[in-house]
Amino acid sequence: MKGASAGNTCGVEETTGNPTGASAPGEPEVRTEVRDGVVSLTLAGELTEATRRPLVRILTEELLAKQPLRRVELRLGGIRFMNSAGMAVLVQLQRMTAPRGVEVALVTPSSAVARPLQLSGLWHRFPVVDENGDEDTAHLPGDGERGS
Repeated sequence: MKGASAGNTCGVEETTGNPTGASAPGEPEVRTEVRDGVVSLTLAGELTEATRRPLVRILTEELLAKQPLRRVELRLGGIRFMNSAGMAVLVQLQRMTAPRGVEVALVTPSSAVARPLQLSGLWHRFPVVDENGDEDTAHLPGDGERGS
């Protein structure tokens, strides 16, 4: 991101995990893209304790970068399994960004993510959006209304 000035589009893409794209069991694959103050983290595989380290590292680097963040988008459509440690990772990411006023949004989460969050009540902590950034009513629990 060297040489990028404020207001310009600056895209950076990075992938963690196995470079062949075939993640080992439990090893997450995380793709990162930064554009106009929005960091998009695309996750595939499992959202468990193994995901904590790469996500926290990436988010810490982005929060400390020269370009201020407005939003973090967690693209979770490729998650096939999430446990309570994975839910704790999501909450940790939100707590990391909250003091800076950075929103953490879930983008089209898979049912493996949506259902446990709904059952635990954590669902209401996150905005849920579609690929265009609009509220994703298809993934909202109940009558399409989210509580505050």
